[in-house]
Amino acid sequence: MTQAPPYVPGHELLSGKTVLITAAAGAGIGFAAAKRCAEEGCRALMISDIHPRRLEEAVAALKQQTGLEAIYGQLCNVTVEEEVQALIAAAEEQLGGVDVLINNAGLGGQKRVVDMEDAEWSRVLDITLTGTFRMTRAMLPAMQKRGRGVIVNNASVLGWRAQKEQAHYAAAKAGVMALTRCSALEAADHGVRINAVAPSIALHDFLKKASSEELLDELASREAFGRAAEVWEVANVMMFLASDYSSYMTGEVLSVSSQQA
Repeated sequence: MTQAPPYVPGHELLSGKTVLITAAAGAGIGFAAAKRCAEEGCRALMISDIHPRRLEEAVAALKQQTGLEAIYGQLCNVTVEEEVQALIAAAEEQLGGVDVLINNAGLGGQKRVVDMEDAEWSRVLDITLTGTFRMTRAMLPAMQKRGRGVIVNNASVLGWRAQKEQAHYAAAKAGVMALTRCSALEAADHGVRINAVAPSIALHDFLKKASSEELLDELASREAFGRAAEVWEVANVMMFLASDYSSYMTGEVLSVSSQQA
């Protein structure tokens, strides 16, 4: 197993831009992406989450760790249309317009198809796929009116690959990929780009709670580097897609993986 590389310093990839990120409280990819956005020079940032205390703590931690004061928090459950609309309205007002939206909200779990109830299936798809759709639908009118903007979705390699007990999550992430491709074609007419990342395994506290230690160890062992990704390694690819360096890319899904074929 190789060790994780040193943390990569910022390179002003998002200099002067504003960013909105869903489900960014805690220690997962969303928080790592928020931290990277600040380190890459964004001028203002808003993060959302469904947990009030965790959201407040995340905003404070981001300000302390990055020195950026223009960081705001807004409660939002992406399964509730009214809250999605309120989040977009708050971000547009407080950030002075959203340049980059990162759709990070998602939910996983482990359950065989024969044991899965409708409610479990529906909850994973509602948060992971339909939540991404709701955020995209609510954000596009403002971006399209300005003739610019970038949306980065968080998919998964399970949108392509098979794994036991992941039918609901894999179906949702495959849907995110399809949504990314189709919505990107529509948004391109208005100068807006939509792409996605597809991580294999990025280890964080929430994933540890949602999956068994044995499964996570097994998945990490399959990776070419023999380890899971650091959450900031996934966030780095999000920063590329959010930046002007990917100006010709839209409707693409980038695998963030060292998994062997």
